[in-house]
Amino acid sequence: MNYGELLKMAIENRKTSYSPYSKFRVGAALLAKNGRVFGGGNIENSSFGATNCAERTAIFKAVSEGEREFEAIAIAGGYDENLQFCPPCGICRQVMTEFADPKTFKIVLGTSENDYKVYTLAEILPLCFSKSDLG
Repeated sequence: MNYGELLKMAIENRKTSYSPYSKFRVGAALLAKNGRVFGGGNIENSSFGATNCAERTAIFKAVSEGEREFEAIAIAGGYDENLQFCPPCGICRQVMTEFADPKTFKIVLGTSENDYKVYTLAEILPLCFSKSDLG
């Protein structure tokens, strides 16, 4: 699967967003090393601290189904159909480090399957704290 196709899936997964407060719909598509793709949408809550990002929804879905190794995640977000560059928050970046090698894990951000940029997790989360820091 190429990165454009993965981003197209993330855009489609915005339909699963539950965002009645911000109206900012985010979708994610997480590619496991075995080729399976897990989707997720952001899920808001009236107690804002209980809100879950699309990236973590996809990761937690995959982990709950037994997956532990991932290659890439695509993220798409915006209001209505107006997509914009939507990088993951700090908490999502930290969760990604638990299940992916920051040097090789790819993060695909863009507005269409033909307009995107690819970063490594290490590029967007330098000096990350990980399980290797726990000894």
